[in-house]
Amino acid sequence: MGLFSELKLAVPWGHIAVKVWGSQKNPPVLCLHGWLDNANSFDRLIPLLPQDFHYVAMDFGGHGLSSHYSPGLPYYHHNFVSEVRRVAAAFKWTRFSLLGHSFGGTVGGMFACIFPEMVDQLILLDSTPFFLDSNETENILTYKRRNMEHMFQVEASQNSLRVSSLEEMLQGLLNKNSHLNKECGELLLQRGTTKMATGVVLNRDRRLSVPEHSFDFVSKEMFVHFIRRLQANVLLVKATQGYYDVRRANDENKEPLFFMVDTLRTILKERFQYVEIPGNHYVHMNNQHLVAGIVSAFLQSQPRTASRL
Repeated sequence: MGLFSELKLAVPWGHIAVKVWGSQKNPPVLCLHGWLDNANSFDRLIPLLPQDFHYVAMDFGGHGLSSHYSPGLPYYHHNFVSEVRRVAAAFKWTRFSLLGHSFGGTVGGMFACIFPEMVDQLILLDSTPFFLDSNETENILTYKRRNMEHMFQVEASQNSLRVSSLEEMLQGLLNKNSHLNKECGELLLQRGTTKMATGVVLNRDRRLSVPEHSFDFVSKEMFVHFIRRLQANVLLVKATQGYYDVRRANDENKEPLFFMVDTLRTILKERFQYVEIPGNHYVHMNNQHLVAGIVSAFLQSQPRTASRL
């Protein structure tokens, strides 16, 4: 399981880059990274998971080694959900499992509700299947406006790519994300940067701005309705020092998480498992052995389903 291969899957705007572990004859697990991260987010975790599965970690569009969206097109939550469907089609999967960290979990959650017949297991790592609009209703239109304005600003900018030293790039990443340690930051930058003659440049698309500008928010009523569509078994692994809201300004309010957990437990009953573990938002990278034990037990407790017709 330490061995993996790199693939590029053709899409209309270029390609989606993926890393693949294990035999394609085994049940597939698609791994979805967090906002502005990349497929290397799972490098420490996947080798510790059961070897009788086929793991695919993708780079979302505009992230890692995947193509940027075509000029003029913004990044919206629904676009990332459709990328999951494209990857499944490329591998000819009819059923598979999803393992999502943070933003990747919300993409996986939406996919599992839109295509409930395709998802066996949904595993959420310090994530939730949706973001509630309970604290954000008055801001949603502002977010949509800022997303467009940011895209226009990037298009109008004639600045060349910003070249930095790897050390400067790493320090900037760690300054912006206190939950990342140095080793994990280096791992993400291995895939998230390209070497130039005088340093490195970020691979990610500059149109990707703050996450709430691209995310979809749902009401409590919509959340209940969507979860009733879920056919998957769901595991939610919550880091006690992790994030509770997409906006850090709201992070002290844990009520939305409690509402979602209660709803999942009420509707899914024995199909839902909730586990709290010590650690921060990147616990799957910082304490991968603890997370691997929980995820492995969940994967192996579920009946196996063939991935193809």
